[in-house]
Amino acid sequence: MISSLPQVLGRCLAAIAGTVLLTACDRVMTPDFETEIAEIRSGQFTLDPNHATLLWKLNHLGFSTLTGRFNDFDATLDFDPENIENSSVEVIIETAGLDMNLPEFEEELRGENYFDVAQFPQAIYRTTSLAETIDEDTYIFDGELTLRGVTAPVAIEVSFNGGGRVTFPPPPVYTIGFSASASFQRSTFGIDRFVSFGVGDEIELEIHVEFQESGEES
Repeated sequence: MISSLPQVLGRCLAAIAGTVLLTACDRVMTPDFETEIAEIRSGQFTLDPNHATLLWKLNHLGFSTLTGRFNDFDATLDFDPENIENSSVEVIIETAGLDMNLPEFEEELRGENYFDVAQFPQAIYRTTSLAETIDEDTYIFDGELTLRGVTAPVAIEVSFNGGGRVTFPPPPVYTIGFSASASFQRSTFGIDRFVSFGVGDEIELEIHVEFQESGEES
């Protein structure tokens, strides 16, 4: 059956309307993303917990890398892209939020031989100063980690990923993203069980986070 002219025109208009709608949705959902750090807003930012990952890694007798994560942590960022040395971050980790995907092992790690979460429920990290500029997007900050009641220096390497106003899902919010890495000796903080048997002393941290501008208006 040959379609009538009104039917053909109707289908064409529907297709055009659908294309326009998809294009409009794409523009609404795609953030105005900037990769130049100098173009990013300065100010106070808070962690977006829905887009935040904190992994820790430990060598297991040379056979493999044991990997865990902390599921419950918060962070605040004071960001100055024009004067990076004035930027700072504070991270508060709820050590009971340890996740190894092995419930029995998690309970052991929460005990007094390891993180001792009953006595020391939080670990806190604060940057103290800019130590080195690697390139225009990568920096090393000196800082201090407090874990199990011990405070010791720990440097962190931070890479800027980009920033922009995220409009979907609403409400719109200005967001910046970073990746970071750090390492420290667990024995420094009194977590030295099985180090003498070949279980690694060095803890490696891998961090991927997004921060949202504090007080951002929709």
